[in-house]
Amino acid sequence: MPAIQPIIRFENVAKVFSGNAVVLENVNLSIQPGEFISIVGASGAGKSTLLKLIYAEEIPTEGEIYFSGRPLSHISRKHLPFFRRNIGTVFQDFKLLPERTAFENVAYALEVDGRSTADINLEVPEILEIVGLGAQMHQFPRQLSGGEQQRVSLARALIHRPKVIIADEPTGNLDPLSANEIIQLLLQINSFGTTVLLATHNKGIVDKLDKRVILINKGRIFHDQNKGKYMLQ
Repeated sequence: MPAIQPIIRFENVAKVFSGNAVVLENVNLSIQPGEFISIVGASGAGKSTLLKLIYAEEIPTEGEIYFSGRPLSHISRKHLPFFRRNIGTVFQDFKLLPERTAFENVAYALEVDGRSTADINLEVPEILEIVGLGAQMHQFPRQLSGGEQQRVSLARALIHRPKVIIADEPTGNLDPLSANEIIQLLLQINSFGTTVLLATHNKGIVDKLDKRVILINKGRIFHDQNKGKYMLQ
């Protein structure tokens, strides 16, 4: 039986910003389809840069990144929007449009793609039900709690049925109860076969997950463990 191809692979990747600021160096990493991985490390360690390289917001200075075997350097700027439909992103600050309802915030991602009103009216309620917001779909962000706003962000990330969800500090602005609810949703999404990459400072969350942990320290992968706890550096 042939080996399963990694969904994401870093090959000797480095990222250097202006002023010779080395953010990542010599990163070699393979992520299999369906994994749930916590990416941890101190502020400035390179976590967010590593994630941005995956959805091609940043370009590596050296090395290559592959998505389902395809080198990202071969994807033209014109085709980047199509590639990014494979990846849903969730951030700490929600990034919702304040003048649009929960429904409209999620629908916007489909409107940009030129999807029909019939498709939007069918798919958006389904996704909002999955994240537990079916009853709040016509409320505006200001009418929702922080946890509910993050659920809208997660619904928006899911609307294209992506292969990968990237969650960059998604619980950073949430109380412990709301944070736990978001983590449980990410686990549920992962159980459907979606690969989840979670960047977090919350050691308690990582320990409870008991999933693979990648620790980045000063731009290098310092520790990569399949399961269990990790030691803060």
